[in-house]
Amino acid sequence: MTRTTDRQTTRTTDPHPWRPTRRRLTDTLLTALAPVAACSIALGALSTWVAAGRAGDPARIEVIAGRVFLPYGDTRDTAAFFRITNSGDADDRLVRVSSPGVGGEVTLGRHRTTGGGAAYRDEVDSAAVPAHGSLTMSPHGLDVILHAGERWELGDPVPFTLHFRRSGPVTVEAVVVSPGDVRASP
Repeated sequence: MTRTTDRQTTRTTDPHPWRPTRRRLTDTLLTALAPVAACSIALGALSTWVAAGRAGDPARIEVIAGRVFLPYGDTRDTAAFFRITNSGDADDRLVRVSSPGVGGEVTLGRHRTTGGGAAYRDEVDSAAVPAHGSLTMSPHGLDVILHAGERWELGDPVPFTLHFRRSGPVTVEAVVVSPGDVRASP
């Protein structure tokens, strides 16, 4: 810098020029690190949210075509079947079924066959209902095992509540049908 006066021209320099000292570099790095860390944490949380299936539309559950077999013979044990659709963007799980119109416990079960052709039933804790998919219960797969009401007749409606992990409970009615009725499978 040059300063001109009446008497003389002198040349001066800035007494405090900016120099990259260790302290200045550390302060600059710490200042930049805070927003980078905040963005990284937010990105990680959003990635976890998306990976867990909670982004986009939630599960949209609809239960249709409820049927329950009228028991025959000496037993009151029977089965109910539903078609469950999920038009949402997230998977869901059927975790429990209940009914005030049923005597006793209501459980989810799956029919299986051994290598020798013998059939047996396993209790199931839950059943997946995929996003944009469906779950169709049948006498040869997943069903609801229950003890029939004393006065059930063909065509009677039986109330059921299907409980889903994310969507909560859905209350529907199943119609009592004969086990040989073609319409028994939803």
